[in-house]
Amino acid sequence: MFNKVVLVGNLTKDIELRYLPSGTAAARLNLANNRRYKKQDGTQADEVCFIDVNLFNRTAEVANQYLKKGSQVLIEGRLVLESWTDNTGVKRTKHSITAESMQMLGQPQKTQEQDKETQNASTPLGEGEEIPF
Repeated sequence: MFNKVVLVGNLTKDIELRYLPSGTAAARLNLANNRRYKKQDGTQADEVCFIDVNLFNRTAEVANQYLKKGSQVLIEGRLVLESWTDNTGVKRTKHSITAESMQMLGQPQKTQEQDKETQNASTPLGEGEEIPF
């Protein structure tokens, strides 16, 4: 059977990275996906869908390193039904996505150190200063 999901959305919070007992990196991110539609009265409305995405191995580590709350990302993966028993003994289920690939969209967020490097690189040389190469 064919089970493929492609989503574009923004992270609603920072990524939770952990390592499984086998040493495999595992991360969970929460994605918000917006759909704009026109109501019967002609006005525009937004519908937001919140999706849990599971990432593994190097993809999980890269996502944790570069993505933060608000980052836009494209996820390709498969739909999975998770099931567990909660603390009260009730069986619970929910759908999530297991990512097979990830593409970071938009401009990456800069760190303060990168901002300083950019600032220093764009500072013009003073009169009489030599080019350092």
